[in-house]
Amino acid sequence: MDFESVFASRTSRMKASEIRELLKLLDRPGLISFAGGIPDASYFPAKQFGAAYQEALTAETAGTALQYSISEGYTPLRRWLAKEMAKLGVTCTEDNIMITSGSQQALDYLGKMLLSPGDTALINWPTYLGALGAFNAYEPRYDKLTVNGNRSAADISAAAQAEGGRVKFAYLSADFANPTGETVDRRGRENLIDMAEELECVIIEDAAYQSLRYDGEVVPPILALEIERKGSIEECRTIYCGSFSKTLSPGLRIGWICAAQPLVSQMVLLKQAGDLHVSTVNQMAISKVAETHFDTHVSTLHKVYSERRDAMLQALEEMMPKGVQWTKPEGGMFVWLTLPAHIDASELFKVALETENVAFVPGHAFFADGSGKNTMRLSFSCADAETIREGVRRLSKVVQEAL
Repeated sequence: MDFESVFASRTSRMKASEIRELLKLLDRPGLISFAGGIPDASYFPAKQFGAAYQEALTAETAGTALQYSISEGYTPLRRWLAKEMAKLGVTCTEDNIMITSGSQQALDYLGKMLLSPGDTALINWPTYLGALGAFNAYEPRYDKLTVNGNRSAADISAAAQAEGGRVKFAYLSADFANPTGETVDRRGRENLIDMAEELECVIIEDAAYQSLRYDGEVVPPILALEIERKGSIEECRTIYCGSFSKTLSPGLRIGWICAAQPLVSQMVLLKQAGDLHVSTVNQMAISKVAETHFDTHVSTLHKVYSERRDAMLQALEEMMPKGVQWTKPEGGMFVWLTLPAHIDASELFKVALETENVAFVPGHAFFADGSGKNTMRLSFSCADAETIREGVRRLSKVVQEAL
């Protein structure tokens, strides 16, 4: 049977994740990989999770842990998250929070909830590859999001209408973005709120890396700034997407959204139609570990990852040839390199892998239009300082030869 003949038209926009494919290379002997944007598994709080699962599966609680549960999520976890959001300036209750299977599921549900074919999604250029993958299935048109530019909301809206749709949301990661590592300043966040109000669209704030700030001035989340204006989360258009994947564990697949109740209620309906609810026992375990260990664990990650970031930035400064530029992130897991315009990072990747056994992510995958051929993403989270220096040495050699 020709199965493609029965696939929906939307599947033509669904492609394999280039990063997920690159992760298959991690078992090559001697490979130094700056490719996967993943946490260092040696720092997972495995002991604490073991105790949490054991507690969840006692005779008194196993019936709850192994049973169906409500789609909104485990109530004690949502209450803990509400308290954590309050520390960020987001006053809310557990009714403003829904647990998702990682923030990736939240992005998928938001695309399903907000996008009709031909509607416009405003995104950064480049943007998180997983967001493109989540939104593509709902057949949007993409336009560039510039929070500190001079492009008017009227022009953005007119361009969307000319394509037969309207602007439905602006999506961004405001803190230490994947892939660039850059942070949007307070003025940019305020500008975005103004723009969204003019466009009458939603803001999707992807805060996967928000907890991983190592230095620099703390900037309130966009949702917190909007609450300052409106006085209540129920008046806000921002949807905050959080995740434990970069802090406690990506394998448990626990994320959350925080938003006005009408938005949460609609997301709950999608959850009920999708997978009913996130694993109850996983929610109970992460709730326990978060309540007792989150701050201590994140403090450890700050020390480890900041040292690795500094090692990468120093190595790039010492070894990378002239003509190469890179970002200097205040947190997160990534440094973004821009090469001279004539260098194709995809071709460079092949050479780097075969001749120097070093891997990175070519940057074009993060652009909705496939541009950015001369860019690359480097992750510093899973290599110690010595390995980072050696990896940058190898990579610099390949770049030098390509000049």
